[in-house]
Amino acid sequence: MINRLTHIGRALPLRPSMSDRPDWMQANPVRIERALARSLERPTGGWYVLDASYRIQGEKPERFVVEGQELVAWREGAELRVAPAPCPHMGADLSGGCVKEGRLVCPWHGLSLGAEGHGSWRSFTAFDDGVLAWVQLPEAGEEPTDRPILSPRPSGPTLHGVMSMEGACEPQDVVANRLDPWHGVHFHPHSFARLRLLEVDDDVLTLRVSYRVVGPVCIEVDATFHSPDPRTITMTIVDGEGVGSVVETHATPIGPGRSRVIEATIATSDRPGFRFAKLGGGFIRQMIEKRAGRLWVEDTEYAERRYALRMEADRSAKGKRRLEAV
Repeated sequence: MINRLTHIGRALPLRPSMSDRPDWMQANPVRIERALARSLERPTGGWYVLDASYRIQGEKPERFVVEGQELVAWREGAELRVAPAPCPHMGADLSGGCVKEGRLVCPWHGLSLGAEGHGSWRSFTAFDDGVLAWVQLPEAGEEPTDRPILSPRPSGPTLHGVMSMEGACEPQDVVANRLDPWHGVHFHPHSFARLRLLEVDDDVLTLRVSYRVVGPVCIEVDATFHSPDPRTITMTIVDGEGVGSVVETHATPIGPGRSRVIEATIATSDRPGFRFAKLGGGFIRQMIEKRAGRLWVEDTEYAERRYALRMEADRSAKGKRRLEAV
């Protein structure tokens, strides 16, 4: 089947693969764990992704849980606000209320809350980067930063979509999934036809990937995979169609053994027809999110399986230590 692939779009220069070994040999677990360990050592600035910016709008506040904390997000004009979800009066869930003139109104007794706070109830630092909504929560040993730590995004016209999905895993399992691109052809044959590793250093993987358009028709690109913080993996197209486009995969911890995956695809192109594609931005956004969702149904299974294996290994190790202590 591979020999029958038809590539469309820009032709890429010939570049040798780093290895002709089978993918199961190239996906070395020791190397993946080493890359993950480096990722986990990076700072976060205390920032967590909540959701797509466009989903937090209007008169209905949105509820989120981050690190076990119940949060509510709303808009005061264009300004993103994020605060504790329990009402400071009697604990009502403020996400069940409404937004009136930029103020959050409690559904139980009508207490109106805003940026000035109420008693010990205060909003958190929030940030809207135009694609994603973020909140900053204090983290032990973390120095806060003015804004989230991101890889470069396209500077020109873009189209974007944001997929969100929950899974029984931790953020590190999501990041590990993306540090193993070798599974793509085997686990997602509907989307990927071919993958070759071109370069690798301590922090960046560079691969040549054939994305399926339909059947054997593919677009081939060179892309890098890099982790700018412990809860994020960014894929950036560096050659071929859509140079500069990125796919940011963020993992936000909900509570013990549960995470939310938020994946933002930010596409750009220097093709003249790209400006016409922007006219159908709403439809294209739906297509982007649908495609990403299909992949993450499978990749969530991968992350959940990894988490389950880690927990089983931890239980076995603890049991062994208890026996040795007897």
